[in-house]
Amino acid sequence: MSRRSLGLSVGFGLALALLLGISVATGQAESRVEIVELRAIRAIAAALSGASLAVGGVLAQGLFRNPLASPSILGTTAGATLGAQLAIWATGLGVLQLAEPELASTFGALAGAAASLAVLLALFGLGGDLIALLLTGFVLSAFFLSFGGLLIATHHDRWEMGRAIAAFSLGSVGGAGRNHLWMAIPWALAGTAGAAWLSKPLDVMLSGEAEARSLGVDVRRVRRWSVVWISALVASAVTLGGNIAFVGLVVPHIVRRILGPSHGSLWFPSAALGATFVVGCDLLARSLPSTGEVPLGVITGLIGAPVFLMLLHKERGGFDV
Repeated sequence: MSRRSLGLSVGFGLALALLLGISVATGQAESRVEIVELRAIRAIAAALSGASLAVGGVLAQGLFRNPLASPSILGTTAGATLGAQLAIWATGLGVLQLAEPELASTFGALAGAAASLAVLLALFGLGGDLIALLLTGFVLSAFFLSFGGLLIATHHDRWEMGRAIAAFSLGSVGGAGRNHLWMAIPWALAGTAGAAWLSKPLDVMLSGEAEARSLGVDVRRVRRWSVVWISALVASAVTLGGNIAFVGLVVPHIVRRILGPSHGSLWFPSAALGATFVVGCDLLARSLPSTGEVPLGVITGLIGAPVFLMLLHKERGGFDV
């Protein structure tokens, strides 16, 4: 598949997914306008979350020089999720009081992403090797996820709070509103611009860090800014949709197989395909017969995991037993 055909097919798919996600409602004119507006905001939130995670995946795979890397590998996803859960907990207990309580999870996610980034930079310093960065991110993720599990386990007596905390960890764009979009868009734009800016240095680093240094690339600086922009993109996605699985791993992996390893040609198609994928999964989550809405993160995981296993199987010519 050529770049042009990929771009056209992804663009058509995104337009179709957005139209289906918005879908004109029936009923009185005023209520119909309100419903269409709510669905449009939801579809845009899903698209922005998917695009942010996919571009974050492009950066993560370039940073680690591994097509199996994911933006969650740095611990920022777990940190942002924990921040949102803590904000929900603090708001429910009256510890945190905001003029708009529905934005508590958004502020918490941004603060959690920033805190996890600060801890990562403080512990690792980006002066060591990538294995140390990987292990640091893994440990941070385990700690943040465990802390979130503790919050859920200790609030069974407060049903609504426990349910809200658990629901955020499973992913959903159902609660996203206009203000959530305004808070997430700057982070998504900054991270995408950063990904485009780092395209050439990451291309050079594909040949190895020693070779990149000999060609004048400041490897430490590229690492630092890669981590910063991945964190910004993850923060944008989590503020809108919570913990959405597999998008940052599967989508850039597919695009990389089609277009090759050059990062300059990866970030835009990955963003478009990620947006299409998440909007489609959100539409499916709303359409499945259920007493309640199926969490978006569950749908992306159920689809993304088998797709990734098939790609891995095809790439390696079968699994070793």
